Amino acid sequence: MNEMISAPEIKTAPPPWKLRGEGILMLFKFSKEWVEKYAQLPDDLVGKFKGGIGYVMLVNYLDSPVGPYRELLIIPGKFSHTGKHSISKIYVDSEASTQNGRANWGIPKNTLPFSWESEGGIDHIKMYNGDEAVFACTVKSGGLKFPVTTKILPIDLHQLWEGKEYLTEPGGKGWGKIAKVEIEKCNKKFFPPIQKQKPILAVKVNPFEINFPKPTYGL
Repeated sequence: MNEMISAPEIKTAPPPWKLRGEGILMLFKFSKEWVEKYAQLPDDLVGKFKGGIGYVMLVNYLDSPVGPYRELLIIPGKFSHTGKHSISKIYVDSEASTQNGRANWGIPKNTLPFSWESEGGIDHIKMYNGDEAVFACTVKSGGLKFPVTTKILPIDLHQLWEGKEYLTEPGGKGWGKIAKVEIEKCNKKFFPPIQKQKPILAVKVNPFEINFPKPTYGL
């Protein structure tokens, strides 16, 4: 009689989460036309872009409740029906992070493998679909360190996942250096094509820590 092989069990890690690591933070001012056409909005956000500061983040979490993992995400800005930020596209290289992110905060994570190589103030970061790199960038950072905190640029998240609204205000802090990001590849089938969008500012934050509290829930 053949034995059934079960899939590996995904660790359940309820909020709050405290994470630490390093990351690249890019600030943008996306146009409404670009967001509606390219930002890969879920149905509940279509036609509702309000504006404000948008973010693209690349994160190398060295410690989290589900272990180390990497992340790429975009927050286009704020949306008119809530007045809050929403993540429209996000990838991580940990299925435990994907499943817990969806369940805990309604974050629409998907799982793809990453590589992140650092040497001498230069980071080479890639995300893969199979053997193909679907996102690749080089980040150069340097100069004096300065404090970075969400108290200056707060992120107030509203996510809709499987009919449920999640409201979360993550808080973080760290030390940053000015960075220059060269996007070498960005396959628009997987991630919004940001390579022709010029950031207002790019910062390498290392180290940082961020807290994701238990969310509140909408109606």
